[in-house]
Amino acid sequence: MKIDSHQHFWKYNPVDYGWMGLDMGKLRRDHLPGELAAILEGVGLDGSVAVQARQISEETEWLLSLAAENPFIKGVVGWVDLRSETVDVELECFAAEKKLKGVRHVLQDEEDDRFMLGEDFLRGIGKLEKYNLTYDILIFPRHIKYAVELVRNFPNQPFVVDHIAKPFIKKGEIEPWLSDMRKLATAENVYCKISGMVTEAAWDNWKEEDFVPYLDAILEMFGADRLMFGSDWPVCTLAGEYEQVLEIVTDAVACLSTQEQAQIMGANAIDFYKLHD
Repeated sequence: MKIDSHQHFWKYNPVDYGWMGLDMGKLRRDHLPGELAAILEGVGLDGSVAVQARQISEETEWLLSLAAENPFIKGVVGWVDLRSETVDVELECFAAEKKLKGVRHVLQDEEDDRFMLGEDFLRGIGKLEKYNLTYDILIFPRHIKYAVELVRNFPNQPFVVDHIAKPFIKKGEIEPWLSDMRKLATAENVYCKISGMVTEAAWDNWKEEDFVPYLDAILEMFGADRLMFGSDWPVCTLAGEYEQVLEIVTDAVACLSTQEQAQIMGANAIDFYKLHD
């Protein structure tokens, strides 16, 4: 199967989605499964993983309800308050939901860059292995050094870096992103999503060549065994159509073997998120 490992749904309102600025008009409407299902069918993908966009427990419940109604949604990455002293109760409740595959916190928006190394947050991360849940790391380049420390604390916990940690593609900067990502990639329990790149480039003026240095780097660092395609739909529509985002990745991996391409375009996501369960 070919899987989109990273996409979102929402029923838009300005309170829950205050991060959508005036320059994000394309996003400020409902984006629901019917729309994505048609896109996936058009490009020949078999399913997707829906990732949280709100930091409330109701988000997880809502995404799971969408997944129950739409078979193409193979898994959900939800949100729970990992800092809560009662996080075990919530995780145990959600554990009965087979399509809940992982959790995520919007680390990039926390005022404290070291938020992920807080004692209460680390305690919560330590609970995930018990419930067979993965963790999506959403960060900017300045956070990578802290993520290195995070993942080293939990060598048996599966982690995946969202959006290749958002390098400054628009500026053409590759350091210190490159050096720090090399350190993060040495942890064998860390995967990386080839996603979210077009919105880190010049939205109206990017070229496919802009992404080549970053794509070459992560292919070298993580190899075909620990990379997975993600569209970041509908956020990606700020800078390109779904088909363009997909083409950037398929072009980048075209030089690989058929098996390696199949891993990146679906098999790794299936294994990482246990989508076959």
